[in-house]
Amino acid sequence: MLSSLRSWGARCSYRRVRGELDAQKCSPEKSASFFSKVTYSWFSRVIALGYKRPLEREDLFELNESDSSYTVCPIFEKQWRKEVLRTKERQKVKASFHKEADTTKPSLLYALWNTFKSVLIQVALLKVFADILSFTSPLIMKQMIIFCEHSSDFGWNGYGYAMALFVVVCSQTLILQQYQRFNMLNSAKVKTAVNGLVYKKVLLLSNVSRQKFSTGEIINLMSADVQQLMDMTSNLNLLWSAPFQILMAISLLWQELGPAVLAGLAVLVFVIPINALAATKIKKLKKSQRKIKDKQIKLLKEILHGIKILKLYAWEPFYKNKVIKIRDQELEFQKSARYLTVFSMLTLTCIPFLVSLATFRVYFLLNEENILTATKVFTSMSLFNILRIPLFELPTVISAVVQTRISLGRLEDFLNAKELLPQSIETKYIGDHAIGFTDASFSWDKRGIPVLKDLNLKIPEGALVGVVGQVGSGKSSMLSAILGEMEKLTGVVQRKGSVAYVSQQAWIQNCTLQENILFGSVMNEEFYEQVLEACALLPDLQQLPKGDQTEIGERGVTISGGQQHRVSLARAVYSGADIYLLDDPLSAVDVHVGKQLFEKVIGSLGLLKNKTRILVTHNLTLLPQMDLIVVMESGRVAQMGPYQELLSETKNLTNLHQVISEEEKAPALKQVSAVSSRTRRKDQILEQKVRSSLDQGKQLSMKKEKIAVGRVKFSIILQYLQAFGWLWVWLTMFTYLGQNLLSIGQNLWLSAWAKEAKYMTMNEFTEWKQVRSNKLNVYGLLGLIKGLFVCSGAYVITRGSLSASRTLYVQLLNNVLHLPIQFFETNSTGQIISRFTKDIFILDLRLHYYLRLWLNCTLDVIGTILVIVGALPLFILGIFPVVFFYFSIQRYYVASSRQIRRLTGASRSPVISHFSETLSGVSTIRAFGHEQRFIQQNKEVVNENLVCFYNNVISGRWLSVRLEFLGNLLVLLAALLAVLAGNSTDSAIVGLSISYALNITHSLNFWVKKTSEIETNAVSLERVCEYENMVKESPWITSRRPPLQWPNKGVVEFINYQARYRDDLSLALQDITFQTHGEEKIGIVGRTGAGKSTLSNCLFRIVERAGGKIIIDGIDISTIGLHDLRSKLNIIPQHPILFSGTLQMNLDPLNKYSDSKLWKVLELCHLKEFVQSLPEKLLYEISEGGENLSVGQRQLLCLARALLRKTKILILDEATASIDFETDKLVQTTIRKEFSDCTILTIAHRLQSITDSDRVLVLDSGRIVEFEAPQKLIHQKGLFYEMTTEAGITQDSRTKHKFL
Repeated sequence: MLSSLRSWGARCSYRRVRGELDAQKCSPEKSASFFSKVTYSWFSRVIALGYKRPLEREDLFELNESDSSYTVCPIFEKQWRKEVLRTKERQKVKASFHKEADTTKPSLLYALWNTFKSVLIQVALLKVFADILSFTSPLIMKQMIIFCEHSSDFGWNGYGYAMALFVVVCSQTLILQQYQRFNMLNSAKVKTAVNGLVYKKVLLLSNVSRQKFSTGEIINLMSADVQQLMDMTSNLNLLWSAPFQILMAISLLWQELGPAVLAGLAVLVFVIPINALAATKIKKLKKSQRKIKDKQIKLLKEILHGIKILKLYAWEPFYKNKVIKIRDQELEFQKSARYLTVFSMLTLTCIPFLVSLATFRVYFLLNEENILTATKVFTSMSLFNILRIPLFELPTVISAVVQTRISLGRLEDFLNAKELLPQSIETKYIGDHAIGFTDASFSWDKRGIPVLKDLNLKIPEGALVGVVGQVGSGKSSMLSAILGEMEKLTGVVQRKGSVAYVSQQAWIQNCTLQENILFGSVMNEEFYEQVLEACALLPDLQQLPKGDQTEIGERGVTISGGQQHRVSLARAVYSGADIYLLDDPLSAVDVHVGKQLFEKVIGSLGLLKNKTRILVTHNLTLLPQMDLIVVMESGRVAQMGPYQELLSETKNLTNLHQVISEEEKAPALKQVSAVSSRTRRKDQILEQKVRSSLDQGKQLSMKKEKIAVGRVKFSIILQYLQAFGWLWVWLTMFTYLGQNLLSIGQNLWLSAWAKEAKYMTMNEFTEWKQVRSNKLNVYGLLGLIKGLFVCSGAYVITRGSLSASRTLYVQLLNNVLHLPIQFFETNSTGQIISRFTKDIFILDLRLHYYLRLWLNCTLDVIGTILVIVGALPLFILGIFPVVFFYFSIQRYYVASSRQIRRLTGASRSPVISHFSETLSGVSTIRAFGHEQRFIQQNKEVVNENLVCFYNNVISGRWLSVRLEFLGNLLVLLAALLAVLAGNSTDSAIVGLSISYALNITHSLNFWVKKTSEIETNAVSLERVCEYENMVKESPWITSRRPPLQWPNKGVVEFINYQARYRDDLSLALQDITFQTHGEEKIGIVGRTGAGKSTLSNCLFRIVERAGGKIIIDGIDISTIGLHDLRSKLNIIPQHPILFSGTLQMNLDPLNKYSDSKLWKVLELCHLKEFVQSLPEKLLYEISEGGENLSVGQRQLLCLARALLRKTKILILDEATASIDFETDKLVQTTIRKEFSDCTILTIAHRLQSITDSDRVLVLDSGRIVEFEAPQKLIHQKGLFYEMTTEAGITQDSRTKHKFL
C-alpha cells in the first residue's frame, strides 16, 4: 500500500518537523491577510495553475494540521473510549437497581458531539448571522419601494438605500462562504474520524463478528454509511436554521399583513406532517435498500476475487444475472423512495403558493378595505421566496436525519461488536516451553461446537514441530488457537515471545516486493540478502523489471503462487520473531525449491534453526527431520512424539506408517541434498534459463489509476442522455419550461394587480372589490397548474434517471466481465469497486438531481433577465459585461475544479483498496502485531483523499465569492436604476425588478455552480463509461457453434503455438507442437516460470494466441465462442475459490443436477460424511471465500465441481497441493477411475502425482524439451530425470506408485 502512497508524490507529513515541509505545498491560509482569507484570494495560485495545465497531486495545497487525520482520529478515539466507559458505568449502576440487564449501547453521536462541538457552535453562529442578513434585504427593498412612491423624498436617501442593499448582500456572501467552508471541512473531519474508528475496529473483530459482518457490509459501512454521516453533518444546521427562518419570515409577514399570516401558518402546520410521514416511509425503504446494497457489494467483491474461476467455468452470465437481480431490487426501493420524494416536491412547491394564497385571502376577508399595494406585495413575495428555501430544505434534512439514524445504528452495531479477547492467551508467560496447551478446547463461536478438544501439548523452545493429519483434522485451527484467533472454551494457553505467521493462502500486499518482505521493519542489508537467498528469491529479482522495487500487485497476482508463498515466508523470516507458525508453505512450490526452503530456512541448518517452528505439512518425507511430530485427528491430538517413537506406536497410524516406510525406501531429504556437483551445475544453468523465461512471460505490474485530463467529453453526457431516454429528456424540458413560465406569470400577475390597485384607489374602490376575488382566483389557478407541472417534471425525471441508472450499471458490469484476466491482474479491486459504489451512487442520486437543478436554474436566469430588462431597459447595459465575466470566471475555474474532482476520485481508490487488503489479511497483521502500523497507513491514504477534498472545498468557495460579488453588482445596478428613474417608474415595476435582482444573484451563482457540479460529477459518469472502450475478450458465443457432443474423443493438438501476455512482452510459449491421444493421461512439468500454467491458460483462451493454433477434436478453438469452449473443458484449479452461499450453490450454481448426483460426487470426493454431519447439509452456508472450511476441504469441493461437469478433457493444475498424502492418494484413485475415459492434463509440483501418466511433457523457458513416457524420460537422463532425482523418486517407488 505504501507504493500507492508514493504514487501521489512527496507530501507534507505532520509527523515531520515543520521546517522540513515544502513551503510551496503547505497551505498559506494561516499566513494570509484578512481580506485574502474572506475572499479566498490565497487560493488563486492553484486556480491559475489549473487554467494553464492539468493539475497534479503535487500542485495542491496541504491540509492545515488541525484538519488532518493524524490530529482528528486520536481526539475522536479518546472521546469514543470515554463514551464506552461511561456506558459501562451506567450499565453497572442500572444493574444494581434493576434485575434486567441494560442493553444501552455507547452512543456514536454523543462521542462526535464531544469531539466537534466547538466547531459546530462556531458554524452555527455564522449561519445565524447569514440568516439575519438574508431578511435584511427585503426590508431595505421595502424602503426603496416606499421611496419611489413618494417623489418628494427624491434625493440621497435612495442612493443610501441602494448602497445599504449592496453592503448587506456582500456581507451575506462573505459570511455564508465562511460558513460553507467550515461546515464542509468539519463534515469531512467527522467522516475521517469515524472511518478511522471503523478501520481500527476491523483489526480487533473476533471471528464471530467477522461472520456477522461480511466484507461487503464493512466496505459499505465505510463508503455509504460514513458518507451519509458526513452529508448529515454538512446539513445539520438546517435542522434549527429552517425553523428559525420560517419563524423570522412569519414575524415579518405579520408586520405586513397582520393576523392574516396565521392562515399561512395553518397551511404549514397541515402540510409539514404529511412530509414527515413520507420521510418515515422513506426511512424504511432506505434501510431495506442498504441491506440490498451490502449484498451487492459483497457479491461484486467475491466475483472480482474469483474472476478467473468464473471465466474458466463460463459462469459469468449466471453471476451477472445474480448481481443484476440484486441491483433491480435496490432500484425498486429507490423508485418507491423517489416517488415519495415526488409527492414531497409537489407539496413543497405548493407550500409558498398555498401560504401566500391563504394569507392574501384571509387578509381581504379580515377587512374589505385592505389593499395589496406594491410595498406589501413585493415585500411579502420576497419573504415568501425566502420562506420557500427552508421549506424546501426541511423535508430533505428530515429525510437525511432518518437515513443518518439508520447509518448510526449500523455503525454502532459494528463498533460495539465483539472483539478478540487478549486475555484468552498468556502471552507474557515465562517458563521452559515456548507454547503450552493445558486441557484446552476451542471453537470459532463461544456457543458453537468445539473444533479443537482437550489439547494437552508442550512445545519446547527452539523445537521444530511437524503437524500432520487428514483434511479437516484441525491442523490450521491449532495455529489459529496459538494466535488467539479462536474462542477459548476451557483450559490454559501459554505463548512465550513474538510470533511470525505464514498463512496457507499467501497474503500479499499491493506494494513492492521489498516492502512486502520488510513489512515495516528497518532495513538490514546483510540479513535481507541472506533472507532473499535462503527463500530462493534472488534469481526472481534479477528478472523482475525493477528488482525488489517491482510492485507485485494486489494479492500478488503478478507473480506465481509459488513466488507468493516464498515472499510470505521471507516476510516471516525477516521479522526476527521467536515463534514461527508455518501453515503448509511448501505445498505451492516446486520440489527442488521446497527442498531449498527447508534446508536453508526451516530445517536444523536453516536461518530459523534456533527458533521455535511449527510446520503444518502434508509432505511426510520431512517428518524424520522434526524434533516433535503432532498428529491431529478430529480436532484432538491423536499422537505426539519424535519420529522414531511414532513409528513404533502404529496403533492408530497404520496409513502414516505405510507412507513413511515407503518414503524411507526413497532417498531421504538429506540424501537428496547430496546430489553430484555435476547435477548441481546443471541445475544452476537450468535455473538461470528458467528465470530468464520470466522476462518472456507474465511480466505484469500494477497500473496506477488513470486520471483523465481536460473537459469531460460531450459524448459521455450524450451517453447518459441516451440511457435516460430521449422521450423522457424532451418531456423533462417541456415540464420545466412550463413551470418556469407559470412562475413568471404569477409574479407579473401580482405586479399588474398591485399597479391596478394603486389606480383603483384613486377612482372607484367599489369596482375594485368586485374584481379582487377574480384576481386572487387567477393567481391560485396559476399556482395550481405550476404545481402539476412540477409534479409531472419530477415524475418524468425519476423515470428517466432510474432507466439511466440501470442501463449504465448493466453496461459497467457487462464491460467488467468481458475484460481479459490480465486487466484484473494489473488493476486493483479498489479501483473497480469504487466505480460500483461511489460513482454509481453519484449516478443514482446526484447527477440527475444536478441536471434538474441546472435546467430549472437556466430557465430561471433567462426569465429573470427578461423580466428585469422589461421593467428597466437600461439594465441590459450592465447585463452583458457581468454575464461575460460570469462565463469567464466559470471557464477559468472549471479547468481546476474538474481536475481536483478527478484527483479526489482517484485518491478514493487507495482508501478502499487498503481497507479491502486489510480485511483479507487481518489474521497476518494481528499475528505480527502490526495493527498500529496499518492504522497509520490508513491515516496516510485517508489524508491524501482529504487533501483533494480540502482543495475542492476551497476552490468552490473561491468561485462563489467572485460570482456572488458579480451578482451583487447587478443588485446594485437595478437599485440605482430604480432610484434614478424616481417617480417616472411605477413602484410595482420597481418592486418587481429589485425582487428579481435579489433573486438573480442566487440564480446566476447557482447556475454556474451547478454547471461546474454537473461537469465534476460527470467525472463519475466518465469513470463508469471508461471500460466501454477497453480491449475485451473474444465474444462468449459466436455464430459458429460446435456440435453438442464435442469433444467426444479428447484429442488435443498444439501446432506451432505461440503466446504472450501482452503485445510489448516476449513470447511466453514458443513453437509448442504436440498431440495427445484420446483418453490419454499427460503430465506437464517444469521449473518455476517454464510455462506450465500458461499452457493451461491457452487451452481456455485466457491467454490468446500470438501464432499457431490449438485443435480439439478437429475444431480450431479460436473459431468458436469462449463459452462454447470453456463449458466443454474441465479444470481443478490450484487455488480453491468458493463463493458465499449454500454448499449446493457452490457445487452447482446453474442448478443442473439432482441432489442424488451431488451426494454421489461428495462421496467420491470423501466429503459425504463431513457434509452429512453439518446441520443444514447441502444447504450449509459457506462464508465469504469459504473461510469456514479448511483449504483442503475447499480443494475437495473443487474436485466435486469437476466430477459434476465431467467433460472429455480435464486439466489438473496442482489440484491436490493442499490435502494430505493419504487423501491425495484416494483422490488420485477417484480421478483415475471417474475420468478413465477422459484426456487428463496434469500440472504438478508433486512429481509423484504424474509418475503414472502415459506421457510427460517437460517445459523449459516456454519450449517443449521432452515429451515421452516417464520411464523413457528417466532412461534418457534429461531434465525430467534431474527433477525426479531431486524429488527423491526412485524407479521402485515409481513402479509401486503406478500400481497403487
